[in-house]
Amino acid sequence: MWTVTVSSPEATQQLGEALAQGLVAGDVILLDGDLGAGKTTFTKGLARGLHIKRNIKSPTFTIIREYQEGRLPLYHMDIYRLDDGSGADLGLEEYFNGDGVSVVEWSNFVADEIPDDHLKIIFKRNDEAGEATRELSFIPHGDHYEQLVRTLEGQQDE
Repeated sequence: MWTVTVSSPEATQQLGEALAQGLVAGDVILLDGDLGAGKTTFTKGLARGLHIKRNIKSPTFTIIREYQEGRLPLYHMDIYRLDDGSGADLGLEEYFNGDGVSVVEWSNFVADEIPDDHLKIIFKRNDEAGEATRELSFIPHGDHYEQLVRTLEGQQDE
């Protein structure tokens, strides 16, 4: 696990953009944590890193938004409003095994559908003493994701 603190939406996006450089088809990124902690902001950076020009919006009411025009397709999912708590009817497995990168916000609602190998990022708000920082904890599951996190951590140390 690697934890980093960011102090602005721009820094959150830059982190997402840096991570995108190492992503490949079939990657699954889970974004969990507080409301308003920067999950969609991070996804905007990922999209920018994948050369997606369209504006990234939270898929809160549509559940899944697809962005096809980048280096890899981006499948942005917000499972928070899933009525029955099951993602089986959404065809998540097809996305996870597909040609793009799947980003899942609120993954705990579809925990049974998540592949063993994935990258989980936990977002924590810190609004104490007037500071609006975010703590992001990267938890890799699988060799590929461990390498991604090591690379990202090395870039941040430079």
